[in-house]
Amino acid sequence: MPGGGQEPGSYYVGVDVGTGSVRAALVDQRGVLLAFADQPINQWEPQFNHHEQSSEDIWAACGVVTKKVVQGIDVNRIRGLGFDATCSLVVLDKQFRPLPVNHEGDSHRNIIMWLDHRAVSQVHRINETKHGVLQCVGGVMSVEMQAPKLLWLKENLRETCWDKAGHFFDLPDFLSWKATGVTARSLCSLVCKWTYSAEKGWDDSFWKLIGLEDFVADNYSKIGNQVLPPGASLGNGLTPEAARDLGLPAGIAVAASLIDAHAGGLGVIGADVRGHGLACEGQPVTSRLAVICGTSSCHMGISKDPIFVPGVWGPYFSAMVPGFWLNEGGQSVTGKLIDHVVRGHAAFPELQAKATARCQSVYAYLNSHLDLIKKARPVGFLTVDLHVWPDFHGNRSPLADLTLKGMVTGLKLSQDLDDLAILYLATVQAIAFGTRLIIEALEAAGHSLSTLFLCGGLSKNPLFVQMHADITGMPVVLSQEVESVLVGAAILGACASGDFASVQEAMSRMSKVGKVVFPRLEDKRYYDKKYQVFLRLVEHQKEYAAIMKGD
Repeated sequence: MPGGGQEPGSYYVGVDVGTGSVRAALVDQRGVLLAFADQPINQWEPQFNHHEQSSEDIWAACGVVTKKVVQGIDVNRIRGLGFDATCSLVVLDKQFRPLPVNHEGDSHRNIIMWLDHRAVSQVHRINETKHGVLQCVGGVMSVEMQAPKLLWLKENLRETCWDKAGHFFDLPDFLSWKATGVTARSLCSLVCKWTYSAEKGWDDSFWKLIGLEDFVADNYSKIGNQVLPPGASLGNGLTPEAARDLGLPAGIAVAASLIDAHAGGLGVIGADVRGHGLACEGQPVTSRLAVICGTSSCHMGISKDPIFVPGVWGPYFSAMVPGFWLNEGGQSVTGKLIDHVVRGHAAFPELQAKATARCQSVYAYLNSHLDLIKKARPVGFLTVDLHVWPDFHGNRSPLADLTLKGMVTGLKLSQDLDDLAILYLATVQAIAFGTRLIIEALEAAGHSLSTLFLCGGLSKNPLFVQMHADITGMPVVLSQEVESVLVGAAILGACASGDFASVQEAMSRMSKVGKVVFPRLEDKRYYDKKYQVFLRLVEHQKEYAAIMKGD
């Protein structure tokens, strides 16, 4: 039985703030989505590599979607609310009002987005310190983490932003504060993106060394000095003001939040796999790798003891599943890269017209077109002489090199729909080869993995899923609920309500296997050869760079 005397018919609301939209779901105690809504959110790119959003826009969009998912239900049955979001940086003044993160002085744009790469100089200087905290981010800090962005604000927007700032929130923590008035931070955000240690807390020497001693002087009040595990209940629950904004009952439990990818991991990794013929059935949960694939992809592996993996973030204690250490690999652009390649091709207008005429998405059309042109061969063999290196936005893991670029070899003069489909296939394969490279790094360091658990937007694409199975040689488990990130957010709300004794219990009861995709092992030799080419591509790129830098 559930640990806290859970009532039949209890509901939980999960809210997920992604890169381009806010989504919400009403979820029952079995993890079934009863209602779903989404709302686009604005993004600004005032200059190359500067990506900004508005916390006011995002909170308003949260209200739109939560009101939609609870229409027509008895709101008194809603027991808890959980948030997840991208790890973007929200800046507020001492009165909690937005501050500009841009040279234009537009305070409405008060969020530096996760994918923003403005702080290249700052992260380079931070990495040159070789401070001990860097060991928990794979040895090299990413430009997408918060310390370099904070340093950029201090160095570039001293008067308009830095000196006036009272609060720097990770976006998931901003949402839980907005809902409860509690400024406590989630262990997930602070450990994964801010260099906080679950065992030791903040490291004063790091902040002093990089020139952000301001935080030490005020006892870290601006970035968080009260830290709670994900799923912990915050304050007195939903405030009356937030309840009006969201259309939910005041006082319901609100959970300490998660980063969006970590919510996806929570939503899939604990599923009961009995009866599906999977190797991980008799193995500990540490044999599972959760891959959350949307605009970018995150690879979540957990272990009982800390494992240090070069170029992979972590180990982070209790940052996703309480009591386990988390390693987090990642690819900075995956969904965004596929869109970039497809939409930038000369044949895209033709593809769009044909897909629209069939009432299909462009990707469903491309998948069927590939089946049409593959003839008797497996579809993956169409790329025998077309190869892609996918780091168009740098490499997050395991090479941790933001200077790397994308590569394509094997182009021809023709630019018809066949060429577009095959380039799309080669790009999907390249992303899967990137996952294989991350898995090899994790296993070389001590992880033992047997099964992939995929969720996120790209997991709805059967070609993407099959290529991940074929190229890694591992079965891929898809959840019964495709919106696993929202299930993860709802699991947080369920834990905060007291309806489950632990996060692990909520995970096992609320996440379920939907479909298992097995690798085509007969194609292994082909993909092994393509993988050799894949690894050679990046070596060649480094050689070219060395030639151009030479005398």
